[in-house]
Amino acid sequence: MLKTLIVLLMIALVASLASGLVFLMSDQGNPDKKRLFTSLGVRLGLGACLLLVILYGVITGQLGQQNPWDPGPSTPGQATIQD
Repeated sequence: MLKTLIVLLMIALVASLASGLVFLMSDQGNPDKKRLFTSLGVRLGLGACLLLVILYGVITGQLGQQNPWDPGPSTPGQATIQD
């Protein structure tokens, strides 16, 4: 569930970035329209939420740094291959 939340937040960040680009092109520097700054604020909020969710996952142990190709911890009696 935590990984799906991270993916959804990343998709929301990309959507906010795309909307900022659209606002930048359509407003053309009009000082009356603040949509670009609003999308920047939304993007910063989403980034902070994403950082907090990842930090929560690492602290609780739900997210780790083990890769699928890692052999795992070796036992003392187990022979290892060295080049």
